[in-house]
Amino acid sequence: MMIKNFYVLADSQKKQECLEILEVGLQAANPENIISKYVTPEKIKINGKTINIAKYSNIYSVAFGKAADSMTRALNAIIPIKSGIIVIPKGSKSIIKGKKFQIFNSRHPEPDQTSVKAAKEVMKFIQNKKSDDLIIFLVSGGGSSLLAMPSGITLDDKIYVTKLLLKSGATIQEFNCVRKHLSKIKGGKLVENMKCHGLSLIMSDVEGDDLSSIASGTTYMDNTTFADALEILEKYKLKRKTPIEVLQVLEKGLENEVETPKKSKIENQVIANNKDCLKAMETVAKKKGYKVKTIQIFGDIKEAVKEILNNVSEGQKMCLIFGGETTVRVLGKGMGGRNQELVLRLLKNTQKSKKMVIASMGTDGIDGNSLFAGAITENVKVDLDTMKEFLKNSDSGRFFQKQKGNIETGFTHTNLMDIGIILR
Repeated sequence: MMIKNFYVLADSQKKQECLEILEVGLQAANPENIISKYVTPEKIKINGKTINIAKYSNIYSVAFGKAADSMTRALNAIIPIKSGIIVIPKGSKSIIKGKKFQIFNSRHPEPDQTSVKAAKEVMKFIQNKKSDDLIIFLVSGGGSSLLAMPSGITLDDKIYVTKLLLKSGATIQEFNCVRKHLSKIKGGKLVENMKCHGLSLIMSDVEGDDLSSIASGTTYMDNTTFADALEILEKYKLKRKTPIEVLQVLEKGLENEVETPKKSKIENQVIANNKDCLKAMETVAKKKGYKVKTIQIFGDIKEAVKEILNNVSEGQKMCLIFGGETTVRVLGKGMGGRNQELVLRLLKNTQKSKKMVIASMGTDGIDGNSLFAGAITENVKVDLDTMKEFLKNSDSGRFFQKQKGNIETGFTHTNLMDIGIILR
């Protein structure tokens, strides 16, 4: 059971069913259930091609992202890896042990010194491999901050810009566009001068599985420009707050037209995405006798709330399954994240509706700056001004602590965006 406080939260039949459906969604995001679809002891299937493993002298792995350790464990169980590197978030205990894997715990969502150290070690590791070696890259969401090699700016500058963008309401694509143009490894630069063979297996945490955005396209390429990065800072009125050194790097890049790689050097394959979780949830909800509708939501959280409520039907035994990732402007100094805020906003907007259960959670197990994965609630009567106050302080986590509705999983060692349910 990945939901640790399942039995505490399941205090009604509807809540129990809701949590059972969420649990199935989480299990579908487990790399152990995914890697084997693409990798056998003899070959790897990637982009319609079959790669024969026997032709390489040695096979290595480089894994970075929230699922790096679980992806490595799943791969290593099928193909014995000679050695490798794993980069996971601080606080997340690696589920794979052993001397052949060098493990780094760096900070997320802002990089730290370990992110830089890990990036340098990865770069060195890649450069030391021979032409008949193969490196299998295992990439998952969160990789952008876990590996960092700032270009022309200090790490402090990079952290400062990251914080600005995190609070601005910028989409992940916009966020990563800026990051790619301030980095020596993002947007395909990591593998640009690689002498050995390589391929990348990727778990997507980005709308439309945009390979250039997942972990900032580190093993892929980049379809954005320096001009785009400057436009994004302009769009969110961040230029005046941005360190002068950062603006100088972007403006110099624009002048010199030395762009990020525009062609991918190695094969990159998305092996799992948010829809895999939603399909698994839909199957189990139908077995429970629910009439199911499934949608994906992206962008501004207030618009997402409207879209969800527009899709809630009046019928009996109705189940709306939703997934994706919303963007939130952080207004206060509270505790919470986009999933808990989404549930709170839905609770606020369903005060006069028929009884229902509302839940939303991050498949990575960590929602925003809280230690919770998300929240679950029935649309019980709550004072409107109280809810507004918590929302104004970006404090949805504390609201649900009082309601005893926070979902706890800890680090799940995976990341396929968010999953949610409304049950009636």
